[in-house]
Amino acid sequence: MTKLTLISSAIFSVLCSQTALAATVTGKVTDDKNQPIKNASVHVHGKNQGVKSNELGEFAIEVDANSQLHISKDNYIDSRIAVTESSNNVAVSLEPTSVETVVVYASALHKNSLEMISPVSVLSGDELRNKSKPTLGETLKGLPGVSASYFGPVSSSPIIRGLDGPRVKITQNGLDASDASRIGPDHATSSDSLAAEQIEVLRGPSTLLYGSGAIGGVVNVVDNRIPTSNIDDLTGAAEYSHDTVSNSNTVAAKLETGNEGFNFHFDGTKRSGDDYQTPTFTITDDDGDVETENSVENTFIDSETLNFGTSYVGEHLTVGFSYGSIDTDYGIPGHEHHEHDHEGETEEEHEEHEDEEESVYAKLEQDRWQGLISYAVDNSWVENINLRVGYTDYSHSEIEDGEIGTTFKNETTETRLNVEHKLGQWHGMIGYHYSDSDYDAIGEEAFTPASVTTTHALYLLEEREFGDVTIELGARVEDYKIKSNITESEHDHDHDHDEEEEDHDEEESIAYSKRFTNVSASAGAIWQYTPGQSVALSLSHSERAPLSAELLSNGLHIATGTYELGLGYHIEDNEAHFEPEDIEQEKSTNLDLSFRRFNGNFGYTVNFFYNDIENFYFQENTGLVYDEEDGLESAIGAHDDAVAVYQFTSKDAELYGIEFDAHYQLTSSAMVKVFGDSTRAKLKDDEGNLPRIPANKLGSELQYDLGDLQLTLTGTHYFDQNDVTAFETKTDGYTLFDAQANYQLGLGTVDAQLYINVDNITDELGFVHSSFIKDKAPLPGRNFRFGVRGYF
Repeated sequence: MTKLTLISSAIFSVLCSQTALAATVTGKVTDDKNQPIKNASVHVHGKNQGVKSNELGEFAIEVDANSQLHISKDNYIDSRIAVTESSNNVAVSLEPTSVETVVVYASALHKNSLEMISPVSVLSGDELRNKSKPTLGETLKGLPGVSASYFGPVSSSPIIRGLDGPRVKITQNGLDASDASRIGPDHATSSDSLAAEQIEVLRGPSTLLYGSGAIGGVVNVVDNRIPTSNIDDLTGAAEYSHDTVSNSNTVAAKLETGNEGFNFHFDGTKRSGDDYQTPTFTITDDDGDVETENSVENTFIDSETLNFGTSYVGEHLTVGFSYGSIDTDYGIPGHEHHEHDHEGETEEEHEEHEDEEESVYAKLEQDRWQGLISYAVDNSWVENINLRVGYTDYSHSEIEDGEIGTTFKNETTETRLNVEHKLGQWHGMIGYHYSDSDYDAIGEEAFTPASVTTTHALYLLEEREFGDVTIELGARVEDYKIKSNITESEHDHDHDHDEEEEDHDEEESIAYSKRFTNVSASAGAIWQYTPGQSVALSLSHSERAPLSAELLSNGLHIATGTYELGLGYHIEDNEAHFEPEDIEQEKSTNLDLSFRRFNGNFGYTVNFFYNDIENFYFQENTGLVYDEEDGLESAIGAHDDAVAVYQFTSKDAELYGIEFDAHYQLTSSAMVKVFGDSTRAKLKDDEGNLPRIPANKLGSELQYDLGDLQLTLTGTHYFDQNDVTAFETKTDGYTLFDAQANYQLGLGTVDAQLYINVDNITDELGFVHSSFIKDKAPLPGRNFRFGVRGYF
């Protein structure tokens, strides 16, 4: 209740604010041939409400003195013009663009995707709906520079430029998703791509706004749970689809309405599916026997999501509140547990015990509350004050033989206060960010002790235009504190099992607390050297403190089949001792160079990046194994059931590469695209490669428009991955072909669409190098996805 009180108090504290006087400005929007543009969006910078141009391109909107109008339309370059309360008959001309321009909410300064200095990709509209998969990783893996961790199709997280886990921040409307996907690869993300309005991928360090956990990039899922513009009519959407590869069915629906500034939103998704089918592959079991498989066991999913939201949008004030819930059961492939002792059993008895053993599956539950207050001040100094507050109660339980084996819990409270301002010729934002995460794990797989992580941060982001050049500067100072209680049994394996019960009462509890100060800074510029073409350069320095899993882990991680030790442990004479001394932050210095063209029939984006990381945290094989009876011991002569011991360590590393996306409009109906990426990731001083780095990819896409029928054919080749560590195996390359066909139906006031997607047309066998279980869980085989969606 204290969390809800915090949200309510913040909302009602500004309800008595007064609005300013306004005047009406009229104008007309035309294209480069002086033809009117219908349904162009026109809104006042710093406010949330806006208007649309009519069939003649005309509009009328209320503004305050010395305001700025932002005019946008799909397939046109945005325009921003200054107006006063006496402005009238404003003429706005929009230049056509060869790529879609979308406002990037994660940018914080209302920039569209073409104005960003840092490389960004946005999936929205029909493109997002056609490419949407149950997980974020699978939805985004086709973007240049983005791959997926892939723990089966039900648990797959994004990898950006070779970085994943805690280095990629996953947010929802700018606030942390607050799940446990950063703890283990078998933990699914709680962000639902099926209900998203758009998904934004910011490559490179984005720590200034989103904290030290964004040292590799940000994935921001944008939905309309809290409407930020007035809804005057009842609108809605519904969709049904069926996938043959897993016999899955998905139903999604959305309703929105409003009246006199009050707005309401509802959306829900229901998805259920069986184990997915694959091309024929072989797998070697623990006894060395080779088996042939055509599916991956224990990859079912049964998921439900519900989201409600409401808001009041006035001329200056926007106040909103939302609630969302997720209830998902999904199988965990490759999740091996210790088998029962079947010695002396007959073959029939052994098979009977195997049939009695139930698969391990996860039950994910999340309740999420969010509050929003936005007030447009519009004076000479302050433009907008924006407050977002969130509280997330997350639970992830692993069910073994019908009983809960391990439960992971995470309660997170987050607050972000932004003040948008003007200081002379500089336009920017100053902000405060607070986050408190209370993590706990109980059960057999609780390899990380309970911990509380608290951050307080101040950040500043400023930009200024010098003709065709825009300069952007930023800095962030973050106070990061982690607290935990480490028991004797969690950090000392030097005990005799016969004396274990006798020593139990003498166990000590170590109260551990560590504080870091993370400092980040960035500088960048974008030069529009000719209309529709630009070059951008950015340099950033980011610091990150270790998460609890990286610092405090000590236990068997069954999903990955390893025993994990954190940075805080020291191994001596095959014994692990908790000695968290000289723990230093991970420090990244990143350089980005981008070339872009987005006018005419030919367009492209090419990004070069170099990332120098000091004290890079990663798991390294210690050469030891863990046995339940003997604890840590040498791998030489160890029992067959012993598992390898991996410890988090820190060494200097470098990552560099290229990513590109080019397109050419062949005719008014046909467009061809070419995309690809290459990432090289290795330790310095010739100490080898970093583990599980995604393979490079190269792809092409052909789009053809036949009126109401749209056709798309995509081919993507994933190259061999031979840059491996000493304890990895190489991964062969493969090529995937996908096709889509969408047909628009005219049903009066309902905009309906029939579609069929064919994924992996050639039924190619492909293994994902970045997967912890790549040999046990190849990619799905040929899949036909049939669906219908409608809007009203």
